[in-house]
Amino acid sequence: MTTIKYIRTFPSDLKIMIVAFVIVLALGVTIGLIYVGINTNYTPLGTQSFYAGDQVSPNFEIPEQYPKSLEALLLTTHTHVIALSLIFFIMGGLLFFTDILHRKWKLFFMIEPLISTFITFGSFFAIRYIHPNFVYFTMLSGVLMYVSFYVMTFIIIQESLITNN
Repeated sequence: MTTIKYIRTFPSDLKIMIVAFVIVLALGVTIGLIYVGINTNYTPLGTQSFYAGDQVSPNFEIPEQYPKSLEALLLTTHTHVIALSLIFFIMGGLLFFTDILHRKWKLFFMIEPLISTFITFGSFFAIRYIHPNFVYFTMLSGVLMYVSFYVMTFIIIQESLITNN
């Protein structure tokens, strides 16, 4: 009985499918990241404005951004937490079958984006209902989440392209 331990030992057709899947997934995640930038300018103030709304001026001008409703926050959180959990479960599962990273780093990248997903989307509620400075939790956990995703993407593709002679 043959034991399949690493992606590099997978059949070539399966490795091609893994590379195609990871590239398409990375494209989708990158498009989502671009969407975040369009709405927040990747800044603390832009992120605060997007979730907590803009301050109303003394002249009672109409704000550009209204605070997100509880319903909108729940919908965003619900869909993203489910989708990202599945994405990171699949990516973590694929990363498990690599040997490029030391075991401790591999485990870090398998678990970290799941923790960051929870913190990122939980902090949206904190920005909206507790204090706008929770934006720094959002940004830090978001950066960790995306960096982890792209590190996993690179390693999985690299491992898939190695031929086992």
